[in-house]
Amino acid sequence: MSDLFDLTGRTALVTGASRGLGRRFALTLARAGADVIITSRKVESLKESQAEIEALKRRAVPLELDVTRYDSIQRMAEKAFRACDRIDILVNNAGCNVRKPALEITWEDWNGVLDTNLRGAFFAAQAIARGMIERAYGRIINIGSLTTVFGYAGIAPYCASRGGIKQLTMSLADDWGPHGVTVNCLAPGWFKTDQTAALYNDKEWVAYICDRLPLKRPGRIEELDGLLIFLASDASSYVTGQTILVDGGLSTGATRVMINRNKQ
Repeated sequence: MSDLFDLTGRTALVTGASRGLGRRFALTLARAGADVIITSRKVESLKESQAEIEALKRRAVPLELDVTRYDSIQRMAEKAFRACDRIDILVNNAGCNVRKPALEITWEDWNGVLDTNLRGAFFAAQAIARGMIERAYGRIINIGSLTTVFGYAGIAPYCASRGGIKQLTMSLADDWGPHGVTVNCLAPGWFKTDQTAALYNDKEWVAYICDRLPLKRPGRIEELDGLLIFLASDASSYVTGQTILVDGGLSTGATRVMINRNKQ
């Protein structure tokens, strides 16, 4: 059974791997046996991630990537395939957010978020999938969030981009499934990351979120490891086109019902 989750001999590529979830994903894949190509807009920001992967006796290949630029995506893909004869796993993690009321969102705000989170994810997948299709094997994991299925005030571009990721995941799964490539979306709930750290300084907000969660607490980043390895490995060979929420049960309904426990 353990062989199903073993990534020894596989090569993974993680976008946005210099910090936060991307860095964690890269290390998790390396711990499972994979060599990892790590990318960031500034390649020097990948030094710590590279050192941690190499400390696990796995190969780390740092590459520059700006997912908002088509030429950057193509250069990265060319270098990646030159450095490694194949890429088995792609984790589309690079993302950004703008927190503003909808009436204050600018044209530039909208384009910056959508170009990074949605357009960038598509063209990164397209560039890497070409090699996967040639080998008739691939695992593409798009990173979503609660906003992949819910909408929240104050982050309209982000919600639109993550909702688009769900549809993109299903479309690409249908397109590339006949070629042996699965495409799924890992959608974290409330985890403390670089993007959400400021929210966790608000104790009232944290209490409000925890009250809505059946598990009564935010997620711990290591609680994403298992699903990531599952989707990256042969254990998920018949799973494609799915968006899987890791949200502590928030998507069950998120409404607290008061019960009179003394009533017979």
